[in-house]
Amino acid sequence: MQLRPRQIRRTLLRLRGASLDSWEVWRRRLLFLVGGLCVGLAAVVMAKLADGAQALFKQGLALSPWFTLAATPAAFGLAAHLARTVFPNSQGSGIPQVIAARAIGDAKARHALVSLKVAAGKIVVMTLGLLGGASVGREGPTVQVGAAIMAAFGRFSPARMPGLLLAGGSAGVAAAFNTPLAGIVFGIEELGRAYDSRASGLIVAAVIAAGLTSLAILGDYTYFGTTSATLPFSASWLAVPVIGAVGGLMGGLFSRIVILFGTGLPGRAGGWIAAHPVWFALACGLCVALCGLLSGGTVYGTGYEEARAILHGEDAVDRSFAPLKFAATVFSSISAIPGGLFAPSLAVGAGLGAEAGLLFADAPIGALVLIGMVAYLTGVLQAPITSFVIVTEMTQDHAMMIPLMIAAVIADAMSKLVCKEGIYRALAEALVAKAEPACEGFSADAAPTGERGDARSG
Repeated sequence: MQLRPRQIRRTLLRLRGASLDSWEVWRRRLLFLVGGLCVGLAAVVMAKLADGAQALFKQGLALSPWFTLAATPAAFGLAAHLARTVFPNSQGSGIPQVIAARAIGDAKARHALVSLKVAAGKIVVMTLGLLGGASVGREGPTVQVGAAIMAAFGRFSPARMPGLLLAGGSAGVAAAFNTPLAGIVFGIEELGRAYDSRASGLIVAAVIAAGLTSLAILGDYTYFGTTSATLPFSASWLAVPVIGAVGGLMGGLFSRIVILFGTGLPGRAGGWIAAHPVWFALACGLCVALCGLLSGGTVYGTGYEEARAILHGEDAVDRSFAPLKFAATVFSSISAIPGGLFAPSLAVGAGLGAEAGLLFADAPIGALVLIGMVAYLTGVLQAPITSFVIVTEMTQDHAMMIPLMIAAVIADAMSKLVCKEGIYRALAEALVAKAEPACEGFSADAAPTGERGDARSG
C-alpha cells in the first residue's frame, strides 16, 4: 500500500515532534544532573571554608579566651551589615528563602531570594560568622546555595523552576551531611510538603550527582562516625518518651523565640531592633561570647566536634553544655547573621541526651545521645521523618531506628504545644508577605501557589 504525500508529511511531522519531546526530556535531565554536580562542589567548598574558619577561631582561643569579647561582637556586627546592605536575603539559615521562592509567582521577587549573588554572599558571610565563633551550621546555607545554583540553570527551563529549587535544596542537604536519603526526605517533608511522582526521579538524579561530587572529593564518610548503640527492651525504654518530650519542648521554645524575632517584635523593642540591626547583632555577639566563656569555649561554632565526642564517649560531659549551647544558638539565630540550625541543634540534643544519663544510669549513653539528637532536632524543625532518617544515616546505627521514630513522634507533638507552626514555614510566610503582599495560597501543608501545574512536570 502506497502512502500519499500528505500522509508522508504527517508521519514526518509526528516523528519530528516525538524527537523534540525526547530531546526536551533529556535536556531537563541534563539540567538536574549538571546542577547537582555544581551543588555538590559548592557543598564541599562550604565545608572546607567552615572548617578553616573554626580552626582559625580556635587558634585565637588558644592565645586568650577573652579575645572573643571583642572578636565575636565585631564579627556579628560586620556579618549583619553585609547581610543587609551588600547581600540582602542572605540572612538566617536560607531554608525559609527557598520555601518562599517556591511560593512566589513573580520571577523578579523569586530571583532576589535565590540568585547567585545571594549564594556567594551566603558563603562569605556565613564563613565570617564562624570566624567569630557564631553557633551556626553550614547545612541550611547549603540548601539556599544549592537552590540558587539550580535556579541559575532554571533560566534554560523556566517552567521547571519549582522542581529545580526543590532538587537544589535536597541536593544541598544530601551533600552537606553525606546523607542522600535524608536529602530526598527533607525535600518532600519540609521544602515541598507534597509528593510529586513526576519530579521525584529528577530530584533523585540531582541528589546522586551532588553526592557523587562530594564523595569523589571528600571520600566516603559517616558524619558522626559509625555507632553500634542499642537500647535493650527494659526499663531503659522510659528514656524514649522522657527525652522525646523534653527535647520537643526545648526545640519548640527555640523555634518560638526565633520566629518572634524573625517576624518582628512588637512595641519599642521591635522598633529599636528594626532601626538598629547592626547594634543588635553586636549585642547578640557579646552574649555568645559570654556563653563561650562560661562553657570553657565548647559552645562556639557548629558543635560538630563536641557532639561527636559526646556520642562516642570520648570526653566527660559538662552539664552546662546543653543549656549554654542552646542559648548561644538562640543569640546567633536572632541576630539574623547567615547560618544554619542543623548542626547546632544536633549538638544541643547530644548534650541533652548525655544529661539524661543521670536519670537512666543503666541505659547506654550512646543510645541516649541519639535519642536526644532526634528529639531536639524534631522539636526545632517539626519534621520528624527527616530528623530520625538523618541521624540514622549520620551514624549508620539502624538498630536504634524504632526508638528514634518514637522519640521523633513524641517530640513533634510536644513542640507543637509550644510553637504551632514549623520555624521554616513561619519565616517563609513572612518573606512571601513581604515580597508579594497580595499573595494568597501559601500553606504549610500544600504546594505553593502557581506550582501545581509546574511541579508535576518536574
